[in-house]
Amino acid sequence: MFTATTQIRVRYGETDQMGYLYYGNYALYYEVGRAEAIRQLGFTYRQLEEMGVMMPVAELNSRYFRPALYDDLITVKTSLHELPAGSRIQFHSELFNEAGALLNKGITTLVFFDPKEKKTVNMPQVLHERLAPYFNTTP
Repeated sequence: MFTATTQIRVRYGETDQMGYLYYGNYALYYEVGRAEAIRQLGFTYRQLEEMGVMMPVAELNSRYFRPALYDDLITVKTSLHELPAGSRIQFHSELFNEAGALLNKGITTLVFFDPKEKKTVNMPQVLHERLAPYFNTTP
């Protein structure tokens, strides 16, 4: 399993009238977690796009347990539970407050997409090579 963490402070403009992180902004926090996870593997989204691969979101699921509040420092834990095969990659996100309480869980499925050909493609080999050591690939 590959796991990466990053932290985000809840900004005032991201909250609703109650001072809670607005529900729609959790997807943005997932995106920050994904981008940082890919960065920890030695890539950026920009580099993947320069290789001719984009990663649009195909599916998003989110479960809310307790609110994130204005000015909270949130830890975003982003994991890949399995080595992706084919054209899909699934990121699992968990958000925790400073006390370590679980606030939210999300699963985001993305596809590897060639914008020139307008079709899905397999995960780039170089990304597969970076991820493989985190998974037991022997029978």
